[in-house]
Amino acid sequence: MTDLSKSPAKIAGMFDAIAARYDFLNHVLSGGIDTLWRRRAIRSLGLTGRERVLDVCSGTADLALAAVRARPGAARLVGVDFAGAMLRIGHQKVVRAGLANRVTLVQGDATSLPVASGSVDALTIAFGIRNVEDVGAACAEMHRVLRPGGRIAVLEFAMPTMPGVGAAYRWYFRHVLPGLGRLVSRHDAAYAYLPESVGAFASPDEFVTILRQHGFTDISAVPLTLGVVFLYTGRRA
Repeated sequence: MTDLSKSPAKIAGMFDAIAARYDFLNHVLSGGIDTLWRRRAIRSLGLTGRERVLDVCSGTADLALAAVRARPGAARLVGVDFAGAMLRIGHQKVVRAGLANRVTLVQGDATSLPVASGSVDALTIAFGIRNVEDVGAACAEMHRVLRPGGRIAVLEFAMPTMPGVGAAYRWYFRHVLPGLGRLVSRHDAAYAYLPESVGAFASPDEFVTILRQHGFTDISAVPLTLGVVFLYTGRRA
């Protein structure tokens, strides 16, 4: 049985251990579709080129870079993650892209964001909310740091419910993906944790309810790629 405890130290240590191969595995295991998911999330924010954006659980900064490269994109972006090795790789990518003047990456916890209240126009999270120990506390922090009317875009894996697709995906997710992940990353726990954590996370309806309970309105949950990923959007009232 996979250990699904989500203490910040445990999760940070796990992601730090696979940081060097994380981007490669994301692209390979998703067939490259992860890039399209991120672009869709950024489009949903309706950016005008003037916004200050906060990227929570920023990891290696793929979504952060997508946000500032969009046309129009974020004017300034702060990325927060508690995994130092992931952030170091993200910082290298930001520097190589020539975007260090617009993107700042800082170490921090999603349940205690190092950002002033009401100071950001939009907030993003890609495939990180299920790894947070206290999802409600993270949603409360998201609400706190957003200005009134500010928008969120959250990408997260889900178990598809479409007949046939669901069964095939569960087989891939539980039997193929962990083996490939272990082979490339040389880390036993991380890619066993992935499918288990997705199965244990709130259903789309449940996560919408959590967002609503923490002050978000105009919430939608849009299935992407046959429901293997959901894009959650909403607005701070």
